[in-house]
Amino acid sequence: MAAAAASRAAGAKQVLREIRIHLCQRSPSSQGVRDFIEKRYVDMKKTHPDLPILIRECSDVQPQLWARYAFGQEKNVSLNNFSVDQVTKAVENVLSGKA
Repeated sequence: MAAAAASRAAGAKQVLREIRIHLCQRSPSSQGVRDFIEKRYVDMKKTHPDLPILIRECSDVQPQLWARYAFGQEKNVSLNNFSVDQVTKAVENVLSGKA
């Protein structure tokens, strides 16, 4: 039974279930992520209204983008010292399935 479920999971296209963005409120390494949220989050949410997009702020955390797929699979991308354009590209890659 478990082997059948694993087989289906391996053969199935990865379906994006959720995006989480982790960042620090004050850290210079999170500046591009903060700028992305201020300038581009609303447009992204309008484009993908049914996709949960969670913003997690925590002191001294390294900025990261997490993508959660079906069957609990997750991938993450470091956003450390990224510019707003680099963050945008990382998010677009996750949304398009390239990351």
